[in-house]
Amino acid sequence: MSDRGSSDQSPNALEAYPLLSKVKLPRDLRQLDQAKLRPLAGEMRRLLIDAVSQTGGHLAAGLGVVELTIALHYVFNTPYDRLVWDVGHQAYPHKILTGRGEQMGSLRQQGGLSGFPKRRESEYDSFGTGHSSTSIGAALGMAVAAKQKGEKRNVVAIIGDGAMGAGMAFEALNQAGALDQDLLVILNDNDMSISKPVGGFSNHLARLLSGKVYTSMREGGKSALSHLPHQVGDLVGRWEEHMKGMVMPGTLFEEMGFNYIGPIDGHDFDTLVATLQNMRNMSGPRLLHVVTQKGRGYVHAENDPCVYHGVTPFDPDTGKMEKHGSGKTYTQVFGDWLCAAAKHDDRLVAITPAMCEGSGMVQYAKQYPNRYYDVGIAEQHALTFAAGLACEGLKPVVAIYSTFLQRAYDQLIHDVALQDLDVTLAVDRAGQVGADGATHAGSFDLSYARSIPNMVIMAPGDERECSRLLQTAYDYPGPALVRYPRGSGPGVDVGSSLPARLPIGEGEIRRNGSRVAILVFGSLLATAQQVAEHVDATLANMRFIKPLDEKLIDKLAGTHQILITLEENVVMGGAGSAVNEYLASSGRQVRVLNLGLPDRYLDHASHQQQLSEAGLDSEGILAAIERANRETKFQVV
Repeated sequence: MSDRGSSDQSPNALEAYPLLSKVKLPRDLRQLDQAKLRPLAGEMRRLLIDAVSQTGGHLAAGLGVVELTIALHYVFNTPYDRLVWDVGHQAYPHKILTGRGEQMGSLRQQGGLSGFPKRRESEYDSFGTGHSSTSIGAALGMAVAAKQKGEKRNVVAIIGDGAMGAGMAFEALNQAGALDQDLLVILNDNDMSISKPVGGFSNHLARLLSGKVYTSMREGGKSALSHLPHQVGDLVGRWEEHMKGMVMPGTLFEEMGFNYIGPIDGHDFDTLVATLQNMRNMSGPRLLHVVTQKGRGYVHAENDPCVYHGVTPFDPDTGKMEKHGSGKTYTQVFGDWLCAAAKHDDRLVAITPAMCEGSGMVQYAKQYPNRYYDVGIAEQHALTFAAGLACEGLKPVVAIYSTFLQRAYDQLIHDVALQDLDVTLAVDRAGQVGADGATHAGSFDLSYARSIPNMVIMAPGDERECSRLLQTAYDYPGPALVRYPRGSGPGVDVGSSLPARLPIGEGEIRRNGSRVAILVFGSLLATAQQVAEHVDATLANMRFIKPLDEKLIDKLAGTHQILITLEENVVMGGAGSAVNEYLASSGRQVRVLNLGLPDRYLDHASHQQQLSEAGLDSEGILAAIERANRETKFQVV
C-alpha cells in the first residue's frame, strides 16, 4: 500500500505482462502453480528493464534476484512474515510483487516510488534501507520482538556477499547465534566471491540437509549427545562439522551458531522453493547460501554488471546510456588530482570503502595498484587503516561519500583527529544527491565534522577550486576534509598541472555590492553569483568552514546591514552556525540570515527540485533576501 498517489504509469500499465497483471500482491502469487513462476520471472525482468531504462536506477542487482524474490514471497506469508533487504539496490522486484508494479514508471521521480525500501511507502517494506549491512541486525530485532510478543512469524534477512563482509553483519551474526533465535539469513552470493556452486549435487545436498530427516537426526543427536561425557560429545560434534566442511563452505557460520545450508543455484525455482519451504519449518538461526548472477537476463548487464549496477536512462536495445553534462564532474576532478598528486609524491596512498568507480579512482588504481586499497564496505576500518598509515609517515587520502562518512564518526574523532594525524578526506556527494534520496544525501558533514578539534574543513565553489583545495588539504600536516557535490560544476577549466594550494582560512570577495553580503560555503557559488548581480549584493566565496576567515567576516559585518550565509548542508550546526558563533563572541551587531537545508529529510527528486524545495535555488534565495530587506528596514538601530 503506497502513500504516494503520483505515478507516471497508467492503471493498465501492466497489460503487456499477462501474468504480472494478475499478480498484484503476494497473496495472488501464492495462488499460482509453481510451473508459472519461471514465465513470471521473465515478465518481471522485462518490466525491470523497461522501467529502469526510462527512469535510471539500480538495475543489475535486481535482475539477479528475480527468482529469489518470487520464491520468498511464494513461500513466506508476507507481510506478516518479515523480509528485510540489505542495502536495497536489489529491491525493485520486491516492489513489483507488492502492489507497486504499475508505479514503476515513477521510480526515483519526485512524488514517485523510492529507489529503496521505505517503511512509509508500503507495509511490505519492513525496514528502510540504503546503507549496507543492516539487515541481519534489524531482522534479529524483529525476531526477538516477535518472540517477546508471542507472535509466530518468520523473519528473513537477505544480504549480499559484499555487505556480509562488513563489521555490522558479523556483530549481528554473533549475537543471533548466541541467542539461538529463530532467524533465517539468506546470503546472496552474486559474484562467487565466497565459493562456486557445485551443480546438481550441491542443490540436492542443500535440499537434503534442510529436510526433516536430517534436521530431526541433527537435533536428536544433540539431545542424545547431551547425556554423554562432554569429551565424546565434542568429538562427534567435530566429526559432523568436518564432514560438512568437506563438501560445503559453511564452517564459519556453523561456528557462529548458524545451521548453514548451501550453496544452491539462486535461479532454480525447484531448489529454491523446496529449500525455503524446509528452512521455514526449521528453528534457530539458519543461513541459506544462494548463488545468483548479477544482471541476469539482460546481456549488457551480464557482461558488465559493475557499469549496469547504477544506470542513467538508457536504450534497452543497445544498452547505451544517456550522458548528462559536458563538463567534468567533481568526482573526475578528484580522480585527476589524485593521479597528479601521486606522481609527485610516492607517500600518497589512496583508500576507498568499496567505491572505486563512484569515487573516480579507476585510473589511479590502474596506475598505482601498490598504493591503492579498497577495504570493502568497511568505512570504520578505512579511517583507522588510514590512521595507521599516517602514523608511519605515509599520506593517506580517503575517498568517501558524505553519507558513508557518517558511519565512521568515532574513528574520525578518536583515531584520526584526536591524534592529529595527516589524513586527507575527499568527501564526495556532499549536499543533496537527487534520485537516490535521503539515505544517500550528504546533508550533515559540515555539522558533524565542524565540532571536531584539529580538523580543517573546506568547500570549493567550482572545479578549479576543488583541485586547489584538495592540494591544500593534502599539504596540510593534519586531518583535513574537502567536501564537494555530486555531478558537474559551473564548467570552470581545471588545467592539467598540479594545482597550487590556497592559504588556509582565507576566502575571497568575488563581487562588491551594497547593503547585503552573501557568504557562500561551497557548491552554491554559481547560483549566488546570479543572485548577487540581481540585487547588487557583495559576494564572498568563503572556501573554509574551519578555520573561518574571521577578518573577512569582520569586514563584511562592518560594511553591510545584512549577512546571508549559504550552504548545501543542514543549517543546524553548519557553516552559518559557525558565522553566528563568531559574531556573537566578537560582539558584532549585524542581521544574519542562515540559508541551508531544512530540519527534515528531503525525498528523492532531481537535484534542482530538491534545491527548490529547500529554498536554495535562485528564486528561493532572492525571496529570502527580499524578506530580510523588508524586515531590516523597520528595525530601530
